[in-house]
Amino acid sequence: MGKPTGFMDYERQDKVAETPKERLKHFREFHTPLTMEEQEIQGARCMACGVPFCQSGEMIMGMASGCPLHNLVPEWNDLIYNGNWEEAYYRLKKTNNFPEFTSRVCPALCEAACTCGLHEDPVSTKANEYGIIENAYENGYAKACPPAVRTGKKVAVIGSGPSGLAAADQLNKRGHSVTVFEREDKVGGLLRYGIPNMKLEKQIIDRKVAIMEEEGVEFRTGCDVGKDVKAAVVLKEFDKVILCCGASNPRDISVPGRDAKGIYFAVDFLKSTTKSLWANNMVLKDGDYISAKGKKVMVIGGGDTGNDCVGTSMRHGAKSVIQLEMMPKAPDQRMETNPWPEWPRVCKTDYGQEEAAAVFGHDPRVYTTTVKEFIKDKNGNVCKAVLVKLESEKDEKTGRMMMVPIAGSEYTVEVDLVLIAAGFLGSQEYVTRAFKVEVDGRTNVKTALGEHATTVENVFAAGDVHRGQSLVVWAIREGRVVAEQVDLSLMGYTNLSVQ
Repeated sequence: MGKPTGFMDYERQDKVAETPKERLKHFREFHTPLTMEEQEIQGARCMACGVPFCQSGEMIMGMASGCPLHNLVPEWNDLIYNGNWEEAYYRLKKTNNFPEFTSRVCPALCEAACTCGLHEDPVSTKANEYGIIENAYENGYAKACPPAVRTGKKVAVIGSGPSGLAAADQLNKRGHSVTVFEREDKVGGLLRYGIPNMKLEKQIIDRKVAIMEEEGVEFRTGCDVGKDVKAAVVLKEFDKVILCCGASNPRDISVPGRDAKGIYFAVDFLKSTTKSLWANNMVLKDGDYISAKGKKVMVIGGGDTGNDCVGTSMRHGAKSVIQLEMMPKAPDQRMETNPWPEWPRVCKTDYGQEEAAAVFGHDPRVYTTTVKEFIKDKNGNVCKAVLVKLESEKDEKTGRMMMVPIAGSEYTVEVDLVLIAAGFLGSQEYVTRAFKVEVDGRTNVKTALGEHATTVENVFAAGDVHRGQSLVVWAIREGRVVAEQVDLSLMGYTNLSVQ
């Protein structure tokens, strides 16, 4: 694979980002792709290692190592090195329904497990994936390919996030008639309204959805199953139903003053910006969105969604931004207790944090800290927050280490916009009750281990509603696996390939 000495001959190159202050002027994607010639050189760095951990997707110490989709990374790196971009696209599509999404929003589990990364820089696999799929669209390889034969079987997919889209894509290619129900006005789920435009421009979703429609998938938007449409009606109309509704219950915080005005869940804040941009030709319109302009913003939560809130607030023109993280700062370099090919537990400074640092002169993150109380002004608006420092302490009952408040460490900061990005708790009750499926203690839809069939006949589940909040790449994997199991239950055999 690649050039035997490529990893020694060539330095890693990746897509180049605009400077933080420049990209704050817009809501578009802000990386400049490599040229085809540059990416062919990057393909040469893939070193034909004996065990390609990049495509393993194994769980090591509770974390994924390598791609959960088992992308054939060394094969398509070799193909682009040799200039065979069309075949690289077909190789990529064997395992990944949506490289146009993963090449933009995936944290690149493949690169973290790359053998080159043990001592040097890993292969720029994510940039190569981006080059393959965009070249395929440019040259017509990614065109619609409707199935030649239909089976006469009908499948309903509830939810159009990455798991629902993957399941629909696979089952439609098999020849089943697939209808996707989406409660929002547009297709995409959290791809559309949970991921900001600067990470995934929404015409990229529309481009793929148009191809799926041409291939025969039907999308019904603005249709909330369990409310607008009864579950019984769907079960009667379709042979099988797949719940891909996501883990859309945001985790709240319960402290005095939580009812103050100016406190929002992150997903509502991000959605309002996306909707305003698309309604007004990529220009925010006052009154159409939750604005951080001129505000002292506090983001509660240190994950990807928290960072997206920081980046979005910066583009609004926030007066100041702080981001609270309950856990201590991760080390800047791998510890000996976190060896390759484990996922590196190191401090990552993402785009939003870079932008805040460029404008305000410091990283917005405040570690081992949480909110103890919100203080309102005379009109009921949040105006201050009482924060408290945390320390790790062993819980005597469970034996687990917990972050607990440090007595006397409280201090007060001024805030007038609070965004809660503390994750999601699981499925929404009205959906699971409508289909009468059982849920586990975390409100995820219950199935047997390794299976996607629920406790209700003909009803399956996949994605975050099944596994809990996770990555886009895991959702696609779940969609592919559930499609295989649904196809088997419909036909008695399956020729759908998961990997």
